[in-house]
Amino acid sequence: MNARLPLVIATPLLILLAIVALMGGGQRQGAERLQALPALAIGVGLLVVNAASYGRRRRGLLRAVKEIKSGTP
Repeated sequence: MNARLPLVIATPLLILLAIVALMGGGQRQGAERLQALPALAIGVGLLVVNAASYGRRRRGLLRAVKEIKSGTP
């Protein structure tokens, strides 16, 4: 099992929960809704960091494949 799987599943759920809380789902009213903003910010931040690391990893693999094909280590 991938060690990052719980984080991959939790991130969209965290964002969804924050959006539901902001839209008024449940019993939150007024200033209580603002308590969902940190969860939304953390969820979006985790998605951005994950996307950036995915891109870096892909570029590194592509660079390695090109080096192998060209014969230069």
